[in-house]
Amino acid sequence: MSAKQQLKEVPVDRDTLHKVEQFLYREARLLDNERWDDWLALMAEDIHYWMPTMENRRRADKNGAYAVDRGALYNDNLLDLTRRITRFKQPTAWAEDPATRHAHVVSGIEVYQGDKADEFVVHSSFVNYRSRVEKDNDLLVGRREDVLRADGDSFRLARRKIIITQSVLMAKNLNTFL
Repeated sequence: MSAKQQLKEVPVDRDTLHKVEQFLYREARLLDNERWDDWLALMAEDIHYWMPTMENRRRADKNGAYAVDRGALYNDNLLDLTRRITRFKQPTAWAEDPATRHAHVVSGIEVYQGDKADEFVVHSSFVNYRSRVEKDNDLLVGRREDVLRADGDSFRLARRKIIITQSVLMAKNLNTFL
């Protein structure tokens, strides 16, 4: 991390940190309980929900582990997220009958003041355990870089970049949000 990046990372007070943690824990609970509409209500109108694909590259490669102009597993706005949720709720969504059981775990939460007074940069790690029928079990692990925007006593998710540890997704599907 450069000195310039460190200067930009201004930690928030404990009260704001606690509010952000509670927001993220509630988000995880909503996803675990498939309360899709309540989860969608946490999104800002200009949400960008992005999970770029990873590439196995040598450390010396200056391009980094992912490329903005390459494929993404998610590159969604509010309309895209709404369509995904609508699809999940359809009786013809055979990949969800029987339903997948989810457990979202969020930890390592760091919160910094954003560029705007009402925005916060949030770094966190996650584990998403999914189980379906007897033998289908998946574990998705990674980290997230979020921008939360203050909205009254709570927040709205304005940006989410999801970096999973896998370069090849071993799950049969990606019928989850992270």
